[in-house]
Amino acid sequence: MLAALQNNLAILPILVPLLAGALMIPMDDQRGRLRAGLGILSVLVLLGTALALATQAETGAATTVYRLGNWPATFGIVLVVDRLSALLLVLTALLGLAALTFSLARWQRMGAHFHALFQFQLMGLNGAFLTGDLFNLFVFFEVLLAASYGLALHGSGVARVKAGLHYIAINLAASLLFLIGVSMIYGVAGTLNMADLAARIPSIPAENRKLLEAGAAILGMAFLVKAAMWPLGFWLANAYTAASPPAAAIFSMMSKVGLYAILRLSMLLFGEDAGASAGFGHNFLLIGGIATIGFGAVSVLATQDLGRLAGASVLISSGTLLAAVGAGQVGVTTGALYYLASSALAIGALFLLIELIERGRDVGADVLAVTLEAFGDGNDDEDEEEDEVGVAIPATMAILSACFLCCALLLAGLPPLSGFVAKFAMLSGILNPEGLGRGPTDVSWGGWLLLGALVFSGLATVLAMTRAGIRSLWATSGRAVPRVRVIEIAPVLLLIGLCIGMTAGAGPVLRYMENTAEALHAPKDYLRQVNGGRQ
Repeated sequence: MLAALQNNLAILPILVPLLAGALMIPMDDQRGRLRAGLGILSVLVLLGTALALATQAETGAATTVYRLGNWPATFGIVLVVDRLSALLLVLTALLGLAALTFSLARWQRMGAHFHALFQFQLMGLNGAFLTGDLFNLFVFFEVLLAASYGLALHGSGVARVKAGLHYIAINLAASLLFLIGVSMIYGVAGTLNMADLAARIPSIPAENRKLLEAGAAILGMAFLVKAAMWPLGFWLANAYTAASPPAAAIFSMMSKVGLYAILRLSMLLFGEDAGASAGFGHNFLLIGGIATIGFGAVSVLATQDLGRLAGASVLISSGTLLAAVGAGQVGVTTGALYYLASSALAIGALFLLIELIERGRDVGADVLAVTLEAFGDGNDDEDEEEDEVGVAIPATMAILSACFLCCALLLAGLPPLSGFVAKFAMLSGILNPEGLGRGPTDVSWGGWLLLGALVFSGLATVLAMTRAGIRSLWATSGRAVPRVRVIEIAPVLLLIGLCIGMTAGAGPVLRYMENTAEALHAPKDYLRQVNGGRQ
């Protein structure tokens, strides 16, 4: 029985939230506790399953293939679990657990079917990370988008509806691009299975190769919209800022779907063995990623709103990962995967934390702070009485301030937390390129640009987070201590604690990321397992 369970683990991350969400729909409002309990149980099962799959990928079979109906991969639906997909399943479950726990305080009651939408969101995310073919990637892409539309509008309000409708329109356009790109690829290659497609691309006739690459480019544009690459990410800050905190926290994983698809397809379909198409789009990703980092850094410096600051941090994270994919180096990819895990947890914690911080502030406090800074408050310094020194800091404010400081360190990439380890690993990979003498003199122009962008984004984040922390937490005017429940601060502490754990266990975590990066750059095991020995 245990062996049978292990063989069917790959389907559980899709089945569990699907069944949980279906059971929640007919429940009325009187069964709110039952829905909440079922939701927590579902996420805990997902977390246990994801950890089991990650352990299996690291210590057992590096790639596990689950064939629905036992059909061959070229004809049936396949789910593929490797180190990358297992990593993203674990991150999704952790962020899902934190966001869902946070929502139990009050956000679950702000609209209808919150728990069902949340489960379908998890189902779509997990399915996108597990599927082995482009058609079902589109299916799960639409599932998670449909659920996210409801979550983006959850709680209503003019700002939320306006940003939500904008978000829906943009993603519908991206879905259309997805369909066009997939259709063109299928018309040329005759398959949508990723592994089978990788095997066929080298032998595509020269007269059809441009059409294949055009289809891949259109498909890539759909993913880049979701990954929020500049200038396609103009929708993200408004949508994420307007969404409820639990929705925004889980939305931080949605941008990773686009990044995952780009990382998977660029390495699998356009790697070194892709013939004339080898390296297709890598320079575009490198330049686009660096531009996104720059845009995100400027946005961080320009904003006075904590929510938009978190949204701009998502842009920096996306740009960093896109540029790392474009760099095409195992060392850079290793650091980028570590950065992906660290930034996803940190940004999720920040979205939850912002709501707690903003409770004790007056509406328009950020605008007022800028006005006072520019024009003064009309009082001379000599007329002001000095504040009493040594006033005790309330425990709530101390905890919120410590959490905000940790988020700032993580996103800026400063020691001693995991954000520093991630950026150090990426910079080390840039300055020691494989096969080029392993020295700074062999760094490409793209590597130097990426290095400069990483340093600049870190500096911008330090300045912006320091300014925001002073105005939001350490300024005394108009500040009331917010009332915070344990069930709200616990998820934030969990996510930050996981980042601290990543720092303490940096050695084993980096080894996992290095193994993942090597498997992505040399996907022979993936191809062999999915194609059944046929490459």
